[in-house]
Amino acid sequence: MSTSTKDRTLATSHRRSGFSSQDTDMLAKRIESLQWQQVEAGLDEQGCAVLHRILSAEQCAALASLYPKDEEFRSHVVMGRHGFGQGEYKYFRYPLPPVINNLRSSLYPRLASIANAWNRAMGISVHYPEIHGDFLQRCHDAGQQRPTPLLLQYGAGDYNCLHQDLYGEHVFPIQVAILLSEPGRDFTGGEFVLTEQRPRMQSRPEVVPLRQGDAVAFAVHHRPVRGTRGTYRVNLRHGVSRIRSGTRHTVGIIFHDAN
Repeated sequence: MSTSTKDRTLATSHRRSGFSSQDTDMLAKRIESLQWQQVEAGLDEQGCAVLHRILSAEQCAALASLYPKDEEFRSHVVMGRHGFGQGEYKYFRYPLPPVINNLRSSLYPRLASIANAWNRAMGISVHYPEIHGDFLQRCHDAGQQRPTPLLLQYGAGDYNCLHQDLYGEHVFPIQVAILLSEPGRDFTGGEFVLTEQRPRMQSRPEVVPLRQGDAVAFAVHHRPVRGTRGTYRVNLRHGVSRIRSGTRHTVGIIFHDAN
């Protein structure tokens, strides 16, 4: 493919997703400028952290508008058919829309540093490379070749049961969800919920308040917690409480692919 053809293809992809190349460049800079020490502290202390105003209202609307466009997605899941809750979601296909690809590649390096520290604390020998493409290659070599970023849509009465997004042998231990709708205007209810199960203790819930364009980074499966006798692992699950009214859209950024 010639350079001019590649440029035209990329420009078409940007237009299809509602983002310009300048938008995606600015997004990477915005992510780099976040208060990453605070993000790391939140993940270490609570298993989650809010990343404020990752996307503008216009960018949120552009992403949410992709939902009816089946050509953007590889599969469509209606949660009620599988006991996952109520609502639905669609997995993006490869090649991903540039903004989704950019979110993955820009967020990953910072989160990989945290993930490697977690694994060292828990005595897990897995090390995550600095570049997301290198980690994806590890997934693909193991047969995990289906993209996992997804767009979720909830209506009144819908909810998402507590769960973990694992998908295969290779699991990146942190993922990100970005709220595309505005609470109180587009929907009511629908809070992001995280639960943490510590050994010999009842589950601890955490409700994370988000505004439109905010993201929450959170533990996929387990994380380290320091106790009086050293560090131990706790198990986490996440979900969404019942939507009281309106429509809620969220984009999920998962860094490992599925088998």
